[in-house]
Amino acid sequence: MNALRLLASMALVAATGGGGGGGGGGGGGGDQAKKPPASTMIIGIDVSGSFRDSRLYDDAIQFASLYIYAHLNGIGELKVPTALFVSSIGGARVGEPKAFHPINDFQGRTPDQIAADLHSWFPQTDLYTDFNAFFGRVSSLVRERGLILAPLNVVVLSDGMPDVPPGTRLAANQNPYTRIDVSPLEFLSRSVTVRILYASPQVGENWKRLVHHKRVRFWTQEAQVMAGWHQQYKPNLPLAQQADLWKWVRDNVDFRARAGNLF
Repeated sequence: MNALRLLASMALVAATGGGGGGGGGGGGGGDQAKKPPASTMIIGIDVSGSFRDSRLYDDAIQFASLYIYAHLNGIGELKVPTALFVSSIGGARVGEPKAFHPINDFQGRTPDQIAADLHSWFPQTDLYTDFNAFFGRVSSLVRERGLILAPLNVVVLSDGMPDVPPGTRLAANQNPYTRIDVSPLEFLSRSVTVRILYASPQVGENWKRLVHHKRVRFWTQEAQVMAGWHQQYKPNLPLAQQADLWKWVRDNVDFRARAGNLF
């Protein structure tokens, strides 16, 4: 009798544990369902002379702080990246490596704190806009971190004007734009988008026509249009209620670009 009671008790414990495990598994599934799909956002900030002289740097930093904050917190239906890195585009010399600040440096920060950090990390002291060094480092970072399968969104806050180092001789069929190399990005993911913000209309057109690309999608936005975010921002409203601003971001910055099968 005692043996029967012991077996019954063991069966009851097993059933209860199994039910608890099932519930835990269900809870885990729920947690998984709440997690955003994997995606990578890498932001590059131009700190070179041409962007500084155009007086767009400060506006770009201010916009970037809001953009990063809203994406990390999923405000205004903006997609939450599972990986985020921010670096500068430029250097005191060609090919100079730059640090990429990870998502941890921005989580739990306010837009004002993010802007202060960006100003501190990326002062306007570099001489060259080195897009090739930036794109090459993006490729290495994505591979090293095992982020190859996730959609990649590269946001470049720059006037988009490439610099040619002194002493460089261009071939007859070359110009500063044809020297831009996005090939390291081509096969990082089935979806790679490069967004050039703050470019002039002609510079944006040059990126689309002259920069050799196949699978990489390009989206360029003019500096005059980027200035429009100020009109959508309501200083007296909490960021979560800035519906006009976030709609403007979705329509003008996070717009889904087409694949670049131009060549």
